Amino acid sequence: MSDCTSLELPFPHRRSPHQARAAAHHRLWLERHSRLAACTGELTYEHWDVAELASICYPECGAEELGLATDLLGFYFLFDDQFDTELGQHPSEVARICDRLTAVLHGGRPSPGSAAELAFADIWRRSRQAMPARWLARASYNWEWYFASHPAESAGRAFAELPDRDGYMVLRRGTAAMETLFDMIERLGRFEIPQTVFHHPVLRQLRQLAADIPSLSNDVRSYPLEAPRGDVYNLVMIVQQERSCSAEEACAVVLGEAQLMIDRFAELRLQLPTAYHQLELDHEQRGAAQRYADGMAAWLAGYLRWEGRTGRYRVS
Repeated sequence: MSDCTSLELPFPHRRSPHQARAAAHHRLWLERHSRLAACTGELTYEHWDVAELASICYPECGAEELGLATDLLGFYFLFDDQFDTELGQHPSEVARICDRLTAVLHGGRPSPGSAAELAFADIWRRSRQAMPARWLARASYNWEWYFASHPAESAGRAFAELPDRDGYMVLRRGTAAMETLFDMIERLGRFEIPQTVFHHPVLRQLRQLAADIPSLSNDVRSYPLEAPRGDVYNLVMIVQQERSCSAEEACAVVLGEAQLMIDRFAELRLQLPTAYHQLELDHEQRGAAQRYADGMAAWLAGYLRWEGRTGRYRVS
């Protein structure tokens, strides 16, 4: 396939000055939760540059918060990768694991024998500290959505049934966990976006676009890894079936769709001041809303830069 997989963004990435400290903190966290990373070699994990991803996706947060962000991203990768093994072919077993994690989310005690539960309990405890009830309710729902999506993805692997585009998008929006990552914009910045603007059509569209763009780009990057192991929730495969075309042509189509989404995201950002005015937001409310919107733009810029450089999606 072609290496031409770059997308053009109208805003640059930025980097946190706390990256080295976050990386050191994350190494200690991995030592405490070493069983979570047991299936991933240390050298392999180092090549993923998880602290780099956190640093350029959450460039404005403080040092302690960036440590939390790095641990969170590490948890996502390590938890998700366990289902790339034989385990991922058994939906009922995947459901059992994910149900236990959802129980932890809602106050259940993690099992001492479960590396994933212990690691997640630590992440969730630190994430919810001093956050208001409305944020906690939303974040809990988004985590549950993420966990509950994995059994259906497992069923797709087990039965090798390629979904249609709509079905793909529904499930991908769950397993991508982007809503939980956007919730962390508020947590790491220690602010809360007003609900009136959070649910405004402009911001809802921005959030959906910011969630979908990385998924489409990732499908192109990860296709060479996912196709041989029988993963079916990849838009490249779906476009191949839709158009009866080659993988390279399908990749170009998916990237074209992602670029159109980026262009639309940029257009919608320009509409935010009008939305603030129409909602009669005060100065503090506008500031919180803009921090959230800027946080999504930072996530896009940071993720797309990291994805093109990380060793995580390189075919050995």
